[in-house]
Amino acid sequence: MQDANKQKVNLLLNKVRNFKELSIVIIIMVLVALISIKSPIFLTTSNIRTTAIGLSCNGIIAIGMTIALISGGFDLSVGSIMGLSAVLTVVFTSNGINVWLASLAAVVICSGVGAVNGFLIGKVGLNAFITTLGVQQITRGAVFVLTQGSSIGLPGDSGVAAFKKIGQDSIAGIPIIVMIFIVMVIIGDFLVKKSSAAMKVFYIGSNEKATILSGINTKLVKTNVYILTAFLSAIAGILTASRFGVATSNTGEGVEMTVISAAVIGGASLSGGKGTILGTVLGVIMLSIINNALVLFNVDVNWQSLISGVILILAIVVDHISQKRKYKS
Repeated sequence: MQDANKQKVNLLLNKVRNFKELSIVIIIMVLVALISIKSPIFLTTSNIRTTAIGLSCNGIIAIGMTIALISGGFDLSVGSIMGLSAVLTVVFTSNGINVWLASLAAVVICSGVGAVNGFLIGKVGLNAFITTLGVQQITRGAVFVLTQGSSIGLPGDSGVAAFKKIGQDSIAGIPIIVMIFIVMVIIGDFLVKKSSAAMKVFYIGSNEKATILSGINTKLVKTNVYILTAFLSAIAGILTASRFGVATSNTGEGVEMTVISAAVIGGASLSGGKGTILGTVLGVIMLSIINNALVLFNVDVNWQSLISGVILILAIVVDHISQKRKYKS
């Protein structure tokens, strides 16, 4: 009997040790405890709800960014693609197109932008940083042209009212936008852990040359990765338009840095071949908690940007150190 109990305890301890995201969970718990002591507003239902809604769109994009990082690349154009999707949805709807068709058109166009990224990086072999930076500038320029540097709102017909419910309403007290995020996380986590397509992405990120020799079409896989990141960014843009009812010239600005930080904090490596959706989601939650605390403590916006930059650098340093240890071992 005692041996059986010992085996159960050892099994539980092994599970805890193998839970890679445990350190992030502990950090989040400590942050929540400390912030709630300083601010009685922090753990109120309204603040938790607002924070959850706010992190949902970033979290959806972060799923795609994690897969891009696992493949050994990354995508700096996700924020501008998100903005382009929101703007296209509003512009098409304002010009008499059904809002649902407008949303679908926005997703198709933005996925096409991802296909351009994928073609240039996967098939042509261009550098991911330069390529996605250039596409970022092009798509952000398109957003400014379409909005004239301002904001544009959705018209007030009945179809649009139903569309807005996705970003503004709740079911059983849970915001619909948060439900969509949770469903996407569950699907993304399952596919990354179980699908053969995801395994190919891990192989490419770990050793692309060996993956090519094994007969895997790495060019096609990498192209699909960037189509996926653009698709998820487009979904986030549509949800943003639904939530606010407007699209602005700066929608999605800076999102790429936030989701890269979240993914690296969550255990993804900038060198590729490593990462989990759960870890990234915890990274998104952690960053959202920190940003929420800075707002509650009335920290100047400029300091918020500085702190976000410091967190990103620290995440990169930790990733660099872990990679050096891996190579030494």
